[in-house]
Amino acid sequence: MTLLGNLPRHAWHWVFRWTAVIIGGSTLLSAGISEIMMQTLSQGMNGPGFLVSVMMPIILGGPTLMFCLVRQQQFKLANQRLHVLATTDWLTDCLNRRAFTHQVTASLEADSKGALLMIDADHFKQINDQHGHDRGDEVLILLVDTIRQNLRPGDQLGRLGGEEFGVFLPGCDGPTAATLAERIRLGVESAGNGASPVRHPLSVSIGVAPIRGR
Repeated sequence: MTLLGNLPRHAWHWVFRWTAVIIGGSTLLSAGISEIMMQTLSQGMNGPGFLVSVMMPIILGGPTLMFCLVRQQQFKLANQRLHVLATTDWLTDCLNRRAFTHQVTASLEADSKGALLMIDADHFKQINDQHGHDRGDEVLILLVDTIRQNLRPGDQLGRLGGEEFGVFLPGCDGPTAATLAERIRLGVESAGNGASPVRHPLSVSIGVAPIRGR
């Protein structure tokens, strides 16, 4: 991780803004303290003395402060990336099993009502056996993209293992969940028969279960 690399534009804006604020405040404080001391000891600061009191915080503190702020932003960005890696399935970019379970539990604590969809790709092993695992990965990506297109904002999608996926629908009742499940099922069939690069007949089996928290 280099000092000047790997930071997005908004992070650089934050670094420059706070560098300017802190250096400006330090400069004013330095000039004020110097003036008080010189007034106490003599007749106040002359021009060169004032210039020294202003420039010293900038020259000495500016590079060090900016270095620290850049490092802080780099560590923050690295932690965000680590969090994504720890909670996201590497292939489909949806929640992994552990993160999905945690999110569902947290949602049920906030709102005791919801519904769970269990989605399984039919005959997926045949695709891997006949066309290879690379094509199987493409099918899983297409499947997840199709599921996402039919979800509402706030719905949570996770890969539970292999070709099995879970969807939690916060605040959703059984009939509404069944309607959404049917929309997903039809969407997957359409995606498999459409003009996608996968071009495989696709179907999914979906179980629907209304659930309640404590």
